[in-house]
Amino acid sequence: MSFSIGIIGLPNVGKSTLFQALTKKQVDAQNYPFCTIDPNVGTVKVPDKKLDKLASVLQATKKIPTVIEFVDIAGLVKGASQGEGLGNKFLSNIREVDAICQVVRDFEDNNIIHIHNKINPQNDIQTINMELILSDLEIILNKIKKIEKQIKGKSDKITEKKIAVLKKIEKCLQTEKLAREANLDIEEKKIIKDLNLLTLKPMIYLRNINEKSETKFEIKEKLGAIEMNIKMEAELAELNDEDAKEYRKTLGLQESGLDKLIIASYKILNLITFYSASFKNINQAWTIKKGTKAPQAAGVIHSDFEKGFIRAEIININKLIEFGSEIIAKEKGAIRAEGKNYIMQEGDVCNFLFNK
Repeated sequence: MSFSIGIIGLPNVGKSTLFQALTKKQVDAQNYPFCTIDPNVGTVKVPDKKLDKLASVLQATKKIPTVIEFVDIAGLVKGASQGEGLGNKFLSNIREVDAICQVVRDFEDNNIIHIHNKINPQNDIQTINMELILSDLEIILNKIKKIEKQIKGKSDKITEKKIAVLKKIEKCLQTEKLAREANLDIEEKKIIKDLNLLTLKPMIYLRNINEKSETKFEIKEKLGAIEMNIKMEAELAELNDEDAKEYRKTLGLQESGLDKLIIASYKILNLITFYSASFKNINQAWTIKKGTKAPQAAGVIHSDFEKGFIRAEIININKLIEFGSEIIAKEKGAIRAEGKNYIMQEGDVCNFLFNK
């Protein structure tokens, strides 16, 4: 399973440079507003040292890591939802993503234009969030209008429930709050899932800094707040992996910008990784939600695995690497059998048995 992250922000905050650093893909990243017109899309393999070691232990002929898709859209400005700048239509390019990364500039540089001619990260966040709110509000109002027109005053309980949920979200958006602040329950979220509301998606706030940045700003959602020197990350991305690693050490950096964003993404999306083994001699990393049971995890690999699920043979990846061999792990009784109610854990290495 792969997942996707949409990159948004005001013009000239570093979005396209971030995209370039993450994907090592050349894109327009010039010093003028609306440089990006068509969305940039790129995929990145999630670095996974454990998968490398697992492939070595199991002598796999192939290893497949999890993949993240990044989507970089045109810079948003105040009034985008009414067509200002390049308009609200560009938001449609990220309605399918799993989470949003909002890039916020927090550094002074007279050579880089700021659309408001003033560095104020909190105001920039409020501007972008308001455009997301107005965009979602338009969708909600249109949906309510469409349903009411279809039923013409006659409705059933299902329709009434849907309208109630839509109006609950409308009320929240009208008070300039994000839809995720409406405290929707699981059933309510399912009812409006097809709308792909932007303000219902998890949000990562990325503070773009430089060596002189001192300003700190408060973000309520602490889980989704990270900082990064995007310009430096782009420069490091031009080096080979070994040189970049050594340069990071000299700078005292423990992790790359990509690693930092991946960690934040997994946390905010509530994801874990498990690994498949003994399947066509391929080891693969799979991403699932925390709380997923074994049959549903098997279904991520193939629907037949879930339908005919019998049991899963499981061992933690660190244990298997420690033993150095699947045979030794079996001899030590470290590989256990788990049934349909088993809840998958981070780092599980699985061999699923199923009826064909």
